[in-house]
Amino acid sequence: MNQSLADKNVTTHTEQSIITVRKPNPEDGSSVHQLIGRCKPLDENSMYCNLLQCSHFRDTCVIAEQGGLVVGFVSGYFLPEQPDTLFVWQVAVGEEARGQGLASRMLSKLLTRHQGRVRHLHTSITTGNDASWNTFKKLSRANDAPLNTRVMFDREQHFGDQHDTEMLVHIGPIKALAGSQSTTSGTHFQE
Repeated sequence: MNQSLADKNVTTHTEQSIITVRKPNPEDGSSVHQLIGRCKPLDENSMYCNLLQCSHFRDTCVIAEQGGLVVGFVSGYFLPEQPDTLFVWQVAVGEEARGQGLASRMLSKLLTRHQGRVRHLHTSITTGNDASWNTFKKLSRANDAPLNTRVMFDREQHFGDQHDTEMLVHIGPIKALAGSQSTTSGTHFQE
């Protein structure tokens, strides 16, 4: 290998280790759709849904990029009849960015963005999704907020035996937000 190629690889590696977290844009919809497709067992939505998330719901979503590749995405929305409750729809982290606490950092970014408005956070998780349970238990502890669960959508009653039961996870009330726009572990935040 010649020296200029070796230098290029070092530079590329350095640039690729930085993860940038920001609001999505409509142009990100296709990349988000591809990311979720790579993150089994997450449910895939239509690309149109992902485009809406990246445009109409961009204020309640977070995207993470590493070396120009979308490696993380959190989608959410405020409940229409509970405007202080943020529902986190999906948390996706690509295999190339796992094990770095990216899911927790994206959630923290989302909560920080809406500091003062979010008093409760809801999400739904199947019982076998240990990574999600660990992420939201960590979020509960970091914000000194209780975590409660109950069935949201039942396997038989709601899914016709075609999907595992989704448990509603309620974190709150959230008194003060933990975390801020830190740059821990090579993550850079921007709006």
